[in-house]
Amino acid sequence: MTVALKQRADSLREDAATGRKFEEENVMRRLEGRLAVVTGAANGIGRASALRFASEGANLAIMDLEADGLEAVAEEARKGGAKVFTKAGDCTKEDFLVDTFKEIYADAGFIDLLMNNVGQSARERASEFYQSNSDVWHFVMDVSLFSTLLASRQVVPSMREAGRGKIVNVASNAGLAGEVGISEYAAAKMGVIGFTRSLARELAPFKVNVNAVCPGVTKTRVIERISDEIVEKIRVSIPLGYFAEPEDIAAVAAFLGSDDARYMTGQSVVVDGGRWMV
Repeated sequence: MTVALKQRADSLREDAATGRKFEEENVMRRLEGRLAVVTGAANGIGRASALRFASEGANLAIMDLEADGLEAVAEEARKGGAKVFTKAGDCTKEDFLVDTFKEIYADAGFIDLLMNNVGQSARERASEFYQSNSDVWHFVMDVSLFSTLLASRQVVPSMREAGRGKIVNVASNAGLAGEVGISEYAAAKMGVIGFTRSLARELAPFKVNVNAVCPGVTKTRVIERISDEIVEKIRVSIPLGYFAEPEDIAAVAAFLGSDDARYMTGQSVVVDGGRWMV
């Protein structure tokens, strides 16, 4: 091994469970001085994305129902020098979002990047469609689709006027491929994909980029609610043979939120280890 290759190898940390390697140094600063808003930022993909944005130079405005989780993310981001605004509340409620975004604009100014991360399936209430009910449908649609529309509505006028901005919506590969037992979630996430494409067409003349990231199964708290048997069945269906870490999704979100993706809009980027190939 050459000296250069050895130095390269020494600068990487390997995750023994997956074989993934992470750069310890030379983090890109593509979001230097920009303001990124992340909904659902206390855990999982939202947390990882907020911290990735901060590591690339962004200041943050983060929202979630879980106040303690938000403050933990904020504390970690501030250690790296980021300015962080936090607000605990329900991102499915229009009044909360309207008031919160007004505070963000007053406190921090123009929002360069919005990541709509709030969303979830019916979880313990999930069932095949013939057993489901409208209460579950409304809940999943509100949290997984309507919240995305509500938050986007708060930033689109200013981005349109400024002639710049990035919106990154979190959809799901379920919206493209479908899954048994989560039909309302798949419908909501396909709705996010359709919304992403339509909004991208509206805002393209104003140089505002709107894209979606479509994660597959990711190591979040949801995994803990699934039986080991089902988890293993899903894992072996993934060509790469392992589940995504939240940081895998965050890396794609950071790309889509940066100028490296300036010529991409209306796209749905699938990040699922090859389980669904477009």
